Amino acid sequence: MKRKNDGSAVNSRLLRRPIQRWFPLFLLPMTAAFCIGFVYPFCKGLFLSFCKFKTTSNWTWVGLSNYAKALADGSFRYSFWYTALFALVSLALINVLAFAVAYALTQGIKGSNLFRTVFFMPNLIGGIVLGYIWSMIFDGILSRYGTGILLDKNWGFWGLIILMCWQQIGYMMIIYIAGLQAVPEDMLEAAKIDGANKWQTLWKITIPNVMPSITICTFLTLTNGFKLFDQNLALTGGQPYIINPDGSTVHTTEMLALNIYNTFYGQNVNARGTAQAKAVLFFILVAAIGLVQLRATHKREVQQ
Repeated sequence: MKRKNDGSAVNSRLLRRPIQRWFPLFLLPMTAAFCIGFVYPFCKGLFLSFCKFKTTSNWTWVGLSNYAKALADGSFRYSFWYTALFALVSLALINVLAFAVAYALTQGIKGSNLFRTVFFMPNLIGGIVLGYIWSMIFDGILSRYGTGILLDKNWGFWGLIILMCWQQIGYMMIIYIAGLQAVPEDMLEAAKIDGANKWQTLWKITIPNVMPSITICTFLTLTNGFKLFDQNLALTGGQPYIINPDGSTVHTTEMLALNIYNTFYGQNVNARGTAQAKAVLFFILVAAIGLVQLRATHKREVQQ
């Protein structure tokens, strides 16, 4: 028996040697692609946020003035609070509805596989396509009441919420189903023997054991809510807009990503440095919120 174990250990070491030898060769393409596709553009964008430029090769160093202009921009501040409200509302609705659907589909009902497929399918459709489809749907309904998705900021807000929920619930449902199926059966049986009803079992057994899935889903929905762009562009385009007494324009359904896009590609080409500064602030904001959320929900996970 000892010789057999020694032989298997030797074979394991022999198998690892080629992997260790060729590991840098396999790692190099991924590292190069990451540096070219992410690290270099990020560093270049960070540098340009301190410059006044029209093209990336024609720039003038201006220091922190771009950040000062970005923070002083009323439309940027409005878009931040609008995006924060949207992210919180969509976070709550998507996760509650996705968990409810996942919980229902794991109770052994007939046709559950078909329902999973149907709920997941909207996630396969692009955001631009969804935005235009739902724009026609909303305008067809609201036109009967003398209004439209582009005429009322409240309808624009709830239109974005409905679109986001319709697209994301199916994806989050799959993650919740995986978490629900991983709940230990012996714990559920023990709770049933102890006389716990379904509501008590859900709150005391199921949800604590599904916290890893809740952590993932809340992180994805929160960051997706802040990063939303293509659906916002296609559905409302930031409309309607209002003109402030000082002459500045605020698009009432414009979220942060769309605000940065409009600043960069707007009529004022000298504002591209300001747009780049907004993008850096946007990155810091989303990263900070995501890390805080991950830390807060990770503490509640049950160690198995």
